Amino acid sequence: MRTLELKIPPMVFALAVGLLMWLVSRAGWLDGYAFPAQRFTAVAAGIAGLCTMILGVVTFRKARTTVNPLKPDAASTLVVTGIYRWTRNPMYLGALLLLASWAIYLGNPVSGAFLVIFIVYLNRFQIAPEEAALTTRFGPEFVAYKSRVRRWV
Repeated sequence: MRTLELKIPPMVFALAVGLLMWLVSRAGWLDGYAFPAQRFTAVAAGIAGLCTMILGVVTFRKARTTVNPLKPDAASTLVVTGIYRWTRNPMYLGALLLLASWAIYLGNPVSGAFLVIFIVYLNRFQIAPEEAALTTRFGPEFVAYKSRVRRWV
């Protein structure tokens, strides 16, 4: 299973999950759902996701450290300010919110189940190896940060 660790860029995986969500919604395995504020809710979740991702990238850029998720050992700085005070993974949280937005828009409960797959995959094959690399790189400083700030929210 280690062969999948840090191999698929998370945003590529998110796009693949989004495509699968769309395909499943079109297959009609379950009746869709609709509610009065569905589009508004989808747009709001999408905006929240984009803002969360952008804040994560901007904070990394200000700290002049890598945003490459496949090379966490190349991090030059442990970023603990800005949005990183509330979540250790704002870029992944933003992608999750975008996928949730898409699921709401599609209105298919099976599509929504793919959110769980996204979380499980990222936790195992992206975030856990990143955290191991950051622990090696920054030691007690990262361990202390990890104890203060949750992985997602």
